[in-house]
Parts: sequence; structure tokens; C-alpha cells
Amino acid sequence: MKSDVALKPYFDEAASWDADRLAHQHRLVRWSLGVAAAGWICAIVSGVALMVLTPLKRVDPFVIRVDNSTGIVDVVPVYAGQAPLPEAVTRYFLSHYVAICERFGYATAESDYEECGAFHSAARNQQWYERWNRTNPSSPLNIYKDGTSLRADVSAVSFFERGSGVSDLAQIRYVRAVRPAGGTEEQVTHWIATVQYAYGTPSTDPKVRRWNPLGFKILEFRAEPEVLSSPAAATASVASASGGHP
Repeated sequence: MKSDVALKPYFDEAASWDADRLAHQHRLVRWSLGVAAAGWICAIVSGVALMVLTPLKRVDPFVIRVDNSTGIVDVVPVYAGQAPLPEAVTRYFLSHYVAICERFGYATAESDYEECGAFHSAARNQQWYERWNRTNPSSPLNIYKDGTSLRADVSAVSFFERGSGVSDLAQIRYVRAVRPAGGTEEQVTHWIATVQYAYGTPSTDPKVRRWNPLGFKILEFRAEPEVLSSPAAATASVASASGGHP
């Protein structure tokens, strides 16, 4: 019995050591469960956040355009076809159309002819072809075959609204500068063009869409000199009104 009493402190200490080890294991299990639960909570919260933010994620395509004459790079606003186009976009297309289609240079004649056609309705494109056809004596290819060049600079664009409330008319004031072959001085005249325009379905042709991604169309184009100073100027006015160069 004396030996049992002497061993009792040893057994109590051993039991206490076992209890501490078991309590430590329990603490480790609780800590591991807490970490795992926190990880699952973070994963769930992240998933919910992604689901909430998904509608806000979108890709907006845009068209970059390089001007053929100046090399200026700009971004053409995207038109989804669901809202009225800003006046600034229409002003840009009208100014660009006049600058390209009212100029002439043998180096860019073919490219300008095709680019202008990208902005025409079918009926106006037929007029454009007849105007540029070499069999036509008034064709720019015949008039300026001596190397004469022509440029156009837009000075103002004004918009008008019909009585019905439709806004599809504009007046464009611009300057034509003709430089004779081998000459250094330009002959400057002031012109005003009345234009009817519309927006249609963009072309499926990649080349046309590169020039005209929004389906902008020129339905009618009539240009006249602001001051008719000579019969030759009057003749030029009639030629320009039909869609070509004087």
C-alpha cells in the first residue's frame, strides 16, 4: 500500500500530461476548423461578388481612323442604332465627306472615288459613276489630267429641321482652292452645299466599314458658289450640283 501511495503523484502527473495533450489536440482541431470555415466564407463572398459584378463587365469595340491626307488618327464614336446620333458625329461625317469628295489629285483620285462611294446611296452612286466616267467630258479625270489639283476646306456646317420635325438637312460652307499644274498660287472660291443625309445599316463589306462604320449616307448634294461672278462659275455650279467637280 505504501508503494501505491508513493506512485500516486507520478500517476496524477502522467494523467495531467495526457489531459494537456488531449486539450492541445482539441485546440488544434478547433483552430483548423476555424481556418477552413474562414476560407470557405471568403470563397463564397468572392463568388457572390463576381456574380454581382458580371453585368458591369463589357467590351466596347471602337474604330480607329487615319486621315488619308493629314495622317491624323482619331476614334470614330460607336453607333448602336438605338439612340439619336450626336450632332458632332454628323458634323464630322459631313465635313469629312466634303473634304474628300470635293478635292482632286491624281495620286489619291482612285482611293477618294471609292471612299466617297462608301457614303452614297445607290442612286447617288450611279450619278457619281457617270460623273467620273472618262467618257464624260466633264469628268475630273479629263478636266484635271494636266496635273491640276483641287482641295476643299470646310469652314462651317449648319443643320436644319423640316416642318415635320425631321432633321436630315445641312448646309456646308467651304473653300475650294485650285492649283494649276506647275503653279504656285491657288485660285480660291467660296462655296455652299445643301445636303440631305441619313443613317442606314452599316455595310457588311470590311473595306466600306473601314471608311463608313456607322452607315452614314449622302442622299442629295447640291453645291453652288456663294457669289456667281462669271458664266464659267455658273457652269461650275451646275456641274457640282450633279455630284462631280467643276
